[in-house]
Amino acid sequence: MDLIEDIRRKVRLTEHTVHNVTSTDFPGTYEGYDDAWSHERFEETFQVDIVSLSGCDMEFDMVGIDAAIANAVRRILLAEVPTMAIESVHIWNNTSIIQDEVLAHRLGLIPIKADPRLFEYKQKDSTDHSSEDTLQFKLKVKCTRNNIATDATDPDVLYKHHKVYTRDMEWLPLPGQDHLKSKGIRPVHEDILITSLRQGHELDLELFCVKGIGKDHAKFSPVATASYRLLPEIRLLQEFHGEQAEKLQKCFSPGVVELVERPDGTKVAKVVNARLDTCSRNVFRHEDLKEGVSLSRVRDHFIFSVESTGILPPDVLVSEAIKILMGKCQKFLQELEDTSSHTAKQKKGKKL
Repeated sequence: MDLIEDIRRKVRLTEHTVHNVTSTDFPGTYEGYDDAWSHERFEETFQVDIVSLSGCDMEFDMVGIDAAIANAVRRILLAEVPTMAIESVHIWNNTSIIQDEVLAHRLGLIPIKADPRLFEYKQKDSTDHSSEDTLQFKLKVKCTRNNIATDATDPDVLYKHHKVYTRDMEWLPLPGQDHLKSKGIRPVHEDILITSLRQGHELDLELFCVKGIGKDHAKFSPVATASYRLLPEIRLLQEFHGEQAEKLQKCFSPGVVELVERPDGTKVAKVVNARLDTCSRNVFRHEDLKEGVSLSRVRDHFIFSVESTGILPPDVLVSEAIKILMGKCQKFLQELEDTSSHTAKQKKGKKL
């Protein structure tokens, strides 16, 4: 029974293959186990634990779900949580060496610090810019020579405004956007280099931001990375002493295995933090080690890593992704209900 439980809950790594990779979260796979889904059991087993959280990075554990649900959260983070990004650029003057279309593309990829929940989606084929669906920026820069620097050769000394950064973008509130002035709308990072200029070069642009999602264009994606991995599990089937213990420690990432000194002075290998393991399987290269180590991954324990572009905090992004997933589920249930109701009416009509 313990072996079956191990197969149900663990993905096992061997020297050349990976076993038990098929999902088994449905009834009848294993005799004697009731794997039918129930709301009560899900509430008991499901949990989310935040491991670390900073301004742009978040690591959390999601336990008690199938890989399909975990992957749905990841894909929604990448492609369906909306943001504001530059959609159109009105170029009144561009005498720099960078082409208009390349410049517009670079501008579109600049993350804009604006909460998308405060805006509506812009209607397709609409040419009007309203306060409900658009943010407007101005970028007007001219490179001039620094007359004080007579003998200088360094462009930073020789010219003024020869590098155009995102800090040069100025937000122009549209009529009805006065309430947004306290929101600090701006580019997320002020030191992103847009282009370089030389004496006499000039940019005069109007930039218009709209709300969108990553599956329409990558510039709307709110995350730099969003990934997950299964929780590693490392079991030592025998004790490793002395040189063997040191060799075993070097087979894993730093912090996974430590050497514990016994009263008699011998050092013994001990697994202290398996979640730091990167699944290298280097231990299987050594004949004297591989039979004494078991490597596996917990099938329903996902370690998520989310790196925000800075538009919204990563914990807010995860909450928004889960809300979108819940909305999809509700829509699907409603469609099932509508289909069942329509089928029932058809059957009733045939009887009459």
